[in-house]
Formats: sequence, structure tokens, C-alpha cells
Amino acid sequence: MIELCKQHFSDEESLAGLNTDVSKWFTGKYKSLTPPQRYSLKLIKDKKNLLITAPTGSGKTLSAFIAIISDLVDEARKDALEEKVYCIYVSPLRALNNDIYRNLSVPLDEIYSMQGMKGFKKVGIGIRTGDTTQKDRQRMLAHPPNILITTPESLAILLNSERFSKSFKDLRYVVIDEMHELANNKRGVHLSLSLERLSEMIGHGFIRIGLGATLFPLEDAARFLVGYEGSKERDCCIVDANWDKKMEYVAMCPMQDIVNAPDSRIEDSVYRIINNIVKKNRTTLIFTNTRSGTERTVFSLYKKFKYEEGSIAAHHGSLSREARLGVEKMLKKGDYKCVVSSTSLELGIDIGTIDNVILLGSPKSVSRALQRFGRSGHNFNDVARGEAIVLNRDDLVECAVMLDSAKKRHLDSFSTPKNCLDVLSQHIMGMSLNKVWDVDSAFDTVRNAYPFHTLDKIDFMRTLEYLAGKYVGLESRRVYGKIWYDEKEQKFGKRGKLARLIYYLNLGTIPDEVAVDVYTKDKWPVGSIEEDFLSRLKPGDIFVLGGKVYQFESARGMRCIVSRADGKSPTIPPWFSEQLPLTYELATDIGRFREAMDNGISIKGKAIPIGRKNIEISKDAGRMLESMPIDRNARISILNYFVEQKLSCGYIPNDRFILIEATANQSDDRNIYIFHSLFGRRINDTLSRVIAMIIGEYFNVDVALSISDNGFVVITDSDTKLSKKNLERVMDIASGADISHLIKKNIRRTEMLKRRFRHSAARSFMILKNYKGFKISVRKQQFNADALIKAVESIGEDFPVLKETYREILEDVMDIKRCKGLLNDIKNGEVKYKVISTDIPSPFSHMLITLGEADVVMMADRRKRLRELHALVMKQIGNNVRVREQDDA
Repeated sequence: MIELCKQHFSDEESLAGLNTDVSKWFTGKYKSLTPPQRYSLKLIKDKKNLLITAPTGSGKTLSAFIAIISDLVDEARKDALEEKVYCIYVSPLRALNNDIYRNLSVPLDEIYSMQGMKGFKKVGIGIRTGDTTQKDRQRMLAHPPNILITTPESLAILLNSERFSKSFKDLRYVVIDEMHELANNKRGVHLSLSLERLSEMIGHGFIRIGLGATLFPLEDAARFLVGYEGSKERDCCIVDANWDKKMEYVAMCPMQDIVNAPDSRIEDSVYRIINNIVKKNRTTLIFTNTRSGTERTVFSLYKKFKYEEGSIAAHHGSLSREARLGVEKMLKKGDYKCVVSSTSLELGIDIGTIDNVILLGSPKSVSRALQRFGRSGHNFNDVARGEAIVLNRDDLVECAVMLDSAKKRHLDSFSTPKNCLDVLSQHIMGMSLNKVWDVDSAFDTVRNAYPFHTLDKIDFMRTLEYLAGKYVGLESRRVYGKIWYDEKEQKFGKRGKLARLIYYLNLGTIPDEVAVDVYTKDKWPVGSIEEDFLSRLKPGDIFVLGGKVYQFESARGMRCIVSRADGKSPTIPPWFSEQLPLTYELATDIGRFREAMDNGISIKGKAIPIGRKNIEISKDAGRMLESMPIDRNARISILNYFVEQKLSCGYIPNDRFILIEATANQSDDRNIYIFHSLFGRRINDTLSRVIAMIIGEYFNVDVALSISDNGFVVITDSDTKLSKKNLERVMDIASGADISHLIKKNIRRTEMLKRRFRHSAARSFMILKNYKGFKISVRKQQFNADALIKAVESIGEDFPVLKETYREILEDVMDIKRCKGLLNDIKNGEVKYKVISTDIPSPFSHMLITLGEADVVMMADRRKRLRELHALVMKQIGNNVRVREQDDA
């Protein structure tokens, strides 16, 4: 049974169950227990599985480990502490593992220095990751630590270490940290299967303790942690102390009129705000979302305010590991006045005392915002402080709602990938290295893991048959069997002398990715793009690189071929692959806010769009804006934005009302149709492909797309103009279509499918990343994948590697499930839509339109274009609009 713990225990009751020396050490070190500790100490002592969700600085680590240390110290005092692993700690971050090692070593040193502990065997701690030296590995093999600190990948390797795995036989505890980071990706899926294999291997269960922040829904997180025993979910207690730490945050708009202010004034205002915050705090952490934004912010702060050299630093994924570790070390010591990060300092590595966090732009998620703000206020009783500084009106509304949702304790939900056949392939091969398995026993073990609890037996068998080399024709492509499988006896096991080496050298779920070289058709080098960006391109897509416009033609291996496309409109913004997607939950919160504002705005006066009008704002809408954690500039800017939208076209789209706007293209003679679909980029990516395919096939035209979180733009040539009835027909077809079939058809020959197939094939050991110690280049891997995909397509879509590729794209990259639900709601009338025509694009469409205009290449061009579009709207609705609050009557 999974249950939320509602009643905590007193400090006396919690500490009473501990070893006397451990209790004495704790009370001498700390004044009192923190909220999560008031639950966890007794529950762990009582052998309960436990999920603890709490903010940074709340004592989560000690919540898990005090009772464990007490148990092991008891063993030491009885002279029963053996050289074997009693506790495994798993974290996705190597740097966090080093922090945990230090954070456990200090308490143990202090406990063992106490009078009553002298002479007893000390509890041993060891780290095993990819960075562990061969010498340390040998030492650990001879003398296993009592507490093993490791990563998901290293744990999977240790399960297949014939000698070291024996040290797990009396395992009592597994602690999983950063659950919010693991539960929503394939590393977490991989770990969950490792835990079930571990339990089966040692012949008994163990206490599972999960640590995380901003986890929702908690019941699913608990299921991910503990898994199942056959058809029954294991018991787990949930400790929710997420909201016990005080936070103060505000969304700030640098100017009242952020649209028309000159760029230089906006920039000066933003950096003046940043400088004022940095100056009044000892250490400030800034998040920018992108690597280029990080470097630009550091450069500008130095240039504008003459900070002392070395007092500000950048931290992002493109820096070397040594450079990042150096910044982290100095940040923890308090040697920096300010550090600017893309997203790389979000997770829980110890970075010392941060006084204030600044978000430059929206992090697109309530949970991510709380994680970032939570980096400030190092101790539990400190206040976490932060500001979100916003540079456009869409981001302003987004951040205002995001912080208001955080205040109301709304969180985004995580989603664990389910039934990943590539991860399954790895573990079946790993299982074969341990022993000869009965097929049904192996299937039952796999289904005990939460991400595989709904796995179909037929998919399990197909994966088994693939690994056993049962598919005719693949050996000619140098894809050989990795296990043996006896169909008559229904057993499988290890195959070949190299099986263990192949497993060790190719294990893991993180794909190899490198920059892709870009060349023109006449082989002239242009530059490079990220592989994830390439995966979003299809022939004919237009993008900007180095300030010039190019059209994507094709790709082979790790080379992208383009042609010049001067004067054409970009369909993919250059920062598309770096931008975080808006979460569905935040999108729906924004939708509700839009609906409330729509209901709260009344228009009095002459008919739109001509003449003087009085705008009345209801008391409820006014109070709603006043209650939000935003500054005065933000309130005025948001109110003006909604008033202008309602005056310009009469409609404010929301999460239950899609506005389809056919409008004049201001930059060329093509026809554009704006779908104001506020559902986040993953759903819009799915929905836009469905709509584009239907339009393309139904009207026999080429269609271009631009996609964002707030909607998407469909572009047709000047000869194809869709009427209101045409667009309504398209929506009717879409709402009844088999969209899974349509999307698979849409992506079948795309770079996305080719790249994702390589990732799945590598995870499934179909393509090797390393053979006999020789690393195989990504270029060679992709070349092999391109050859193999044709072979497996001839086998069929149910071939495990291909099936997993489609599943990953449809469910993890896109959001096919919610898109189906949306179209069903449209069909049933629960989500409404309306088609309108506008001579001037409505204000809510401006950000969408400027994603794909030929003249909008640089950010400055975009802001200039936004000002031009805004001027047209203001001319249309009249500049003499008065806004006032409604009387109570």
C-alpha cells in the first residue's frame, strides 16, 4: 500500500530509536530535526520503504542516512560489521556522489572520535563510478565498502561482476537520490530494472529510500521507487516536506512598454536590475536557459559594470569538465560574486551558500523554477529568494502564471517512459551473463519494475528472439546473436566469449552525440549544428546559421547538406533544440488564467475596431493580477496585452478554446494560418504534423510549419488559400483520424527517425559504440544505422528496435497520448475552436509569426518586427483606449 505520511514523530521519539552514540552526536551537532527527519528516522528504523520529497537544504541526505548509519554502528559495536555492502546509494551525478562521500565521511569521523566508539570497526564508504581508478576498483573488490556510492550505469556493471556482486548478498538499503531527474528518462528506467535484478539475485528484498524535490504525482514516484511483487505494488510511505521551506520570488518586467521601448533601453534596464541584485548579495546565481545566453550575460556584466576580473563565471555543458568542476569548487567556497549558468547547475550538487537566484526568461516549468530558486537559501530556515526577469509579453504571462502556480503548490507531472525495448535488451543480455534463466521467471522479474509492469509477453519474446539472432537476414548486416535461447526448454543464457566485454563496453542509455558539419551542395563548409537540431529538420526546412538563411536538402552520416535560401522565411528558429519545452500542466494553468482575464475584460463603446472605447476590468480580474507575484510594470504590460488582443479580434484563446486565425502575411504573399493552441511544444509538434499532413493531402499542396509552445503556424503558397469551411473540414478530419498512423507516416524518412533509430540500436547492442576496447565513431555508428534501418523495416514495425524508436518519438519527444485526448475532446465538443480572418495579425500571434518571417534573422530584427506589428494593431484599435476597474455594482 502506498500512503502519505500525515503525522510526524517528536524529536525525542525519532532519536530514541537510534544508537546511543549516533543520537548523542546528532543532538550535539544540531538543535533539532528538520521536517523530513521527523518522519524518516523512525520509519526507516521500522524497515519501511520511504519516498522523501523536500527542498535543497532540508536535511534530505541525513533523513535517509542517520538511521542507516545507526544500524551499521550497532553492527560495529557487536563486532558483526563485515566487509560487504549493506547500503547502496545511487545518484545520476558523479559530482553529487563526491559530495555525498564527504557528507557521510564527516559524521562518521566525528561519531568514531567519540569516547564510546574508539576501537570499533569503522563503517566503510566507497565510490564506484566511471571515474574510479583501476587501483581503487581492485581495492574495493578485496575490501567491499559497507556503503557503496554509485551511478545507475556502474550499478548495472557491478550486477554482472562475478566477484563483487557476491558482496550484495546481505544488502539492507538502497537510497536513490535526485528522483525527479531519474524518474522521467531512460536512465531511471534502466535503474529500476537493475533494482529488480538485484533483488532477484540476492534472493530477498531491501528497504528502498527515494530522495527528490518537486516530484508529482507522488504516488507514481513511489511506484517507480518500490516497484511490484507480482501483481501487487510494494508498500511505501511518502514524506512530503516540499513546501516547508519559505520562498520569496517575483516576476519583473524591465519597462512598462516592453514592446515599443528601444532595444538599448531594455538592455540597459535589464542589466541595471541584475547589477543591483548582484551588488546587494554576497553570491548570486543566474540561469539563462541557453549556453549562448550564458556567455552573453557574463560578457555584458563585465563590460557594463567593470566587475573585478574573476568575480563572475560561466557554467554550461559546452565547457570542459575541468572548467565546470573549477567553477563549482570556487562557487562553493564563496569566491564568486556571480555565476551564470544555462541549466547545468539546476541539480543538487553542493554549491555552497547562494543568496539570490535570477531567471532570465521562463524555465517553462513550475518544478524547474522551484528547483532553481531552491538553490538559494542554503540552510533549511533560510529564505530562498529569486527574480524572473522577462523580455517579451508571452514570457511575462508565462512567468507570472508559473510563479503564481508555485505559490498555489501546483507542480508539473513527470512521465516515466514505459516498456522501453532497448533498455530491456540491455538487461536481458546482462541477465544472461549471470546465469541460465527460465523465460517466465525472467519475464516476471522484468514486470516487477514499474516502467515494465504493463509489458506484453509478445514484446518480451520478440526482444529475446532478436538478441538470440532469430531474425533471418541480420547476420549479413553483421548483427549477431548476443544470447542463446532454447525455444523447447524456454531457457536462455550467455552466448560467446565476448558477450561480457560487449556488455561492459556498450552499457548505458545516454546516446553519443556530436556536432554535425554543414556544407552547401557544392561542398563549401558553412559551420556546424547540434545533432538534435538536425533531427528536427526535413527537406525544404529553412533555418539560419551564421546570420545567413539556408534550406535543408539532405544528410548523410554526420554531414548536413544545404543550399542558400536568401529571402526565404525560416521555419526552424536557430535556438529550437536548446529551448526547453513548456510543460502541459503550466500550459493549462496559463489557459485558465487567459480564460479568467477574458471573462474579466468588458468592452464598452463603439464597435471594434474603430472609435473610442472604455475597457472595464472586473474586480475579480483586478484582484487576481494584484495577488500574483509580479511587479507593477508586469501588471500593466499583461493587462495591456490582453486588452489589445480582445480589441483586435474579439477572442482570447485558452486551453479549452483554440483560435484558428487566417491572416495577411506582412512579409510576402504566402498564406498563413495561426493555430492558437496553448498546449506546449510537445503536443503542438504532434498536432501540427497531423494538421499539415491533412492539408497537404486533402488540397494537394506543400505546407510549411513553425511551432512554438503557444501554437503553430501553417504556411501555404500564394495560390492556395484555405477558406473557413476548408479549415473546419481539416479539424473534423483530424479529430477522427488515426494520428499514430499519420505521425509514423510523417516521420518515416526523416532525420529524426534515423537519429533516434541509431540511439535505440546502440542501446539494444545492435550497433556497438565500442568493440574490444576500440571506440566506434558516431559517424560510423550513423552510417551503420542508416544501412540497418532498411533491413529492419522489411521485417516489420514490430521489430523491437524499430518499435522502440517509434515509441520514443511518439511518446517521449512528442506527446501522442495527450494529443489523442485533445482531438477526442474537440470531437466531443469539450474543446471548442473557431476560425476567423484578420487583416492585421492579432497580438497573441506576433511571437509565432516572427518565428518564420524572412526578414527576421537576428533577435534585434525580431524585436523590430514585433514593434511594427504592434503599431499596426494600435492603429487598428485606436490609441485612445481607456482602462478602468469595474464598480462593485
